[in-house]
Amino acid sequence: MTLDEFKDSLSEKAPPKLNSHLEALWYDAKGDWSKAHRFVQIESDETASWVHAYLHRKEGDNANAGYWYDRAGKMMPDVSLEEEWEMIVSELLKKI
Repeated sequence: MTLDEFKDSLSEKAPPKLNSHLEALWYDAKGDWSKAHRFVQIESDETASWVHAYLHRKEGDNANAGYWYDRAGKMMPDVSLEEEWEMIVSELLKKI
């Protein structure tokens, strides 16, 4: 699946069956931050930590986001939230 195909799927009622990390990002893009957060909150791997960090950055809680970026082994990016969302989705789609 490409980034454009993933974005096109946002017009659907349910996310594509990929993995919980991408489902979280799908729900986030649909405006359901809480559901997105629930998806990554139950995971403990570095990828979930990266998505978790992004979500807290989006929430405006940079201190909490920093903690999760550290757990993910990432630096907090100096890009827009939209750019970071696309960056994460693109990276995760490559791993499928």
